[in-house]
Amino acid sequence: MSKRQRKRARRPAADSLVFSFLDAAEAVEARLEAAVSPTGLSLAKLAVLHILADAKEPLPLSDLAARQHCVRSNITQLVDRLEKDGLVHRRTAPDDGRSVLAELTPSGARAHARGMRALAQARRAIVSVLDPDDATSLKSALKALTS
Repeated sequence: MSKRQRKRARRPAADSLVFSFLDAAEAVEARLEAAVSPTGLSLAKLAVLHILADAKEPLPLSDLAARQHCVRSNITQLVDRLEKDGLVHRRTAPDDGRSVLAELTPSGARAHARGMRALAQARRAIVSVLDPDDATSLKSALKALTS
């Protein structure tokens, strides 16, 4: 068997490898969701709070949708739920009476901080199962797939 044939034989089948990536991504997402759930948030809600916290100013819903890479109707529903929870407040844009802005409430800022702490702890726990060499190899492999 040639060197090339041996190398090819050691590679997992393409389908198996792709589904392994998808399974791993699903498991990581589930662990992250479970970590933030006790804070009363979902990853989607936390992402919106994070965008607003980073912006340090109210943002139009269209900006939130663009930053979340989703359609405006999804952001509208998320902001509805966040507003119902008292974490976000809607207000009319001062320069355009037709535009609606979302702003973080003080409760939203506290929920964001709690959610980010829970998320950071979960990320550390997830990565802790990898030895440093495996973590480096995985990071390189994932970078190659996303380039």
